[in-house]
Amino acid sequence: MRLLHTSDWHLGQTLHNYDRTYEHQCFLDWLLDTIVAEDVDALLIAGDIFDNTNPSSAAQRQLYGFLQRAKARTPHLQIVVIAGNHDSPGRLEAPGPLLEAHGTVVIGNVVRASDGAVDLERLLVPLRDRSGEIKAWCLGIPFLRPGDVPRVEVEGDAYLNGIAELYRQAFELARSRRAEGQAILAMGHCHMVDGQSSNDSERRIVIGGTEALPASMFAPEIAYAALGHLHLAQRVGKKEHLRYCGSPLPMSFAEVAYHHQVLRIDLEGAVAKEVTPIHVPRAVELLRVPAKPAPLPEVLAALEALELDPELPPACHPYLEVRVLLDGPEPGLRAQVEAAIAGKPVRLAKIEPTRKSVGPAQAADALTLDQLAELKPDDIFRRLWQQRFGEDAPDEQLSAFAELMLSDDKEGA
Repeated sequence: MRLLHTSDWHLGQTLHNYDRTYEHQCFLDWLLDTIVAEDVDALLIAGDIFDNTNPSSAAQRQLYGFLQRAKARTPHLQIVVIAGNHDSPGRLEAPGPLLEAHGTVVIGNVVRASDGAVDLERLLVPLRDRSGEIKAWCLGIPFLRPGDVPRVEVEGDAYLNGIAELYRQAFELARSRRAEGQAILAMGHCHMVDGQSSNDSERRIVIGGTEALPASMFAPEIAYAALGHLHLAQRVGKKEHLRYCGSPLPMSFAEVAYHHQVLRIDLEGAVAKEVTPIHVPRAVELLRVPAKPAPLPEVLAALEALELDPELPPACHPYLEVRVLLDGPEPGLRAQVEAAIAGKPVRLAKIEPTRKSVGPAQAADALTLDQLAELKPDDIFRRLWQQRFGEDAPDEQLSAFAELMLSDDKEGA
């Protein structure tokens, strides 16, 4: 069988308030063409289909439109979807019966039987070839919360041990079902030990003091583990068959030079013979000007010299992050940046000011949580100003902040 592994679509996501529907649609169109061109038998989508638990109708139409077109163009295709931490398990599962009639299995929730035991049957998906013969068993494990996992009476973190036990139970069920030559696959949405995160683009998962899970929770007989949550494609524990495929779109400017991908897995009997990355084309570019923070005059000169294709349609205009090195406050910064790019086919997404290094005596002291709780808003404002600019906040800025706080109090009342 040939599988395709993708995750972390984040349909409905905006980048600094800019709508990304066009980019997501370009990816979905490309993905469908790739499924056809690569002659794929099954598509594994490892969570975070949507960017939030209450996705817009447009984001939901994108998902269901893709699934409908995939079925029309590739009638043999099987699709397995698990929920991520950004997804609403119930919302994702709601159209399940209709989707299953069209070859798509959605696993959002961990369901328990009347005796309290986890219903493992719902987590086990047979994958069939085009003749209808089972070639693999897929453990579809969605993002797990503390109430989802079984209790294990052993030492250590209860949540981590519970996750390992759930995977063990699901694996044992799959092993009892499989025949000779059939592979066992796993899907999960979690943070593994030593997993590399993408700065500014991922919501940390910290539950019960545990953030990362060991690769040892996957039984050695698992042919391939299709993981989601981390946005950078990577191996887990340096193992070829334990993989994050990463997100198909850049989620922040930290990924400006990163090549996003999906993974093609070729099974041969009970093993994954080959794992091949397929790079996703970028529909809209991300620009960082300059490459490193620079003084304002240099930045404005670089922006004015920026050459872009004037024929680009608005949906394809690059996103721009401007990186400025400042000596102190620059109240007219945004107006100067906007003037420098006026008329250029670019979208100003972010201005990232960086202050020049200040001495230890000027830096704000670290605070305990108790100390922070005692601070008033204007105290925090003063400390942040000192930390960013290395000087006391001017009186006019303090007055403006006080006026803002007063206005906010009135609206709250």
